[in-house]
Amino acid sequence: MRLLFTLSVLLFTQLFLNMAHASPHNSVAAEQRKSHVSQAKPDDRRKRKAVARSSKKTKSEPVVKERKAKVKETRKITSTKLVRNQHSVNKSAKTTKNKVTAKKESRTIARKETSKKTYGRHRKTKDLLAKGSKPLTLSAAHKKRYQHAQQTAMTKLMHQVGKPYRWGGTSPNTGFDCSGLVYYAYKDLMRIKMPRTANEMYHLRDAAPVKRSELESGDLVFFRINNRGAADHVGVYVGNGKFIQSPRTGEEIKITSLGDDYWQGHYVGARRVMTPKTIR
Repeated sequence: MRLLFTLSVLLFTQLFLNMAHASPHNSVAAEQRKSHVSQAKPDDRRKRKAVARSSKKTKSEPVVKERKAKVKETRKITSTKLVRNQHSVNKSAKTTKNKVTAKKESRTIARKETSKKTYGRHRKTKDLLAKGSKPLTLSAAHKKRYQHAQQTAMTKLMHQVGKPYRWGGTSPNTGFDCSGLVYYAYKDLMRIKMPRTANEMYHLRDAAPVKRSELESGDLVFFRINNRGAADHVGVYVGNGKFIQSPRTGEEIKITSLGDDYWQGHYVGARRVMTPKTIR
């Protein structure tokens, strides 16, 4: 009996609870709760989004500022580098210009010095002619000595006319070749050492070049006949367009006209060996 009573009580309470849950008041409360929850959720989401955006902005602002500062610094650095490069380019251009001008000046100075100090084949004919044409202030005694040396050389040469040509000869007893005749006439009258061959005489350091229109008695005239060196034949100008020479084997020492076609075709130049400075 007790069991039946307890079971009936339990069933009654279960039914009562079911009725309470199924009532409209409870459904309304449940719906209000859901609406409150649904309304709260989007508001919270919006707030969270706004907070996230503000946080992102606050984080991105210093980054952007740093980037802008870096860009400005890089621009400043590049501008300063460009300015320095321009200054360096200008300086290099100035230095190159100065170097070029210095080289030009040194070249002009070197040319002037070489024109003053060069000798022999390296001389400039204009400078040598200008030096030779300058009037020298000679004492009376030195002038007499110079004229005497010229006359002595010419008399020695004239006394050899008619003697035979001899290759390698330097003596009036055996005969002369072309350069041997000149060597014999000048060797004892010159303060400088007289060369032995025609080519060496042509390149003599102390012999000044002379134009053909300005030849004087005693000047050496040179020819190239066998294409041996710059000059392979030499004679001595005696005046009036003539020169004395020892021509070749089988011929005698004689005076020849410089205007002949053969000698004009082989003429290479003239040198003045005997001057007031070179005589003893």
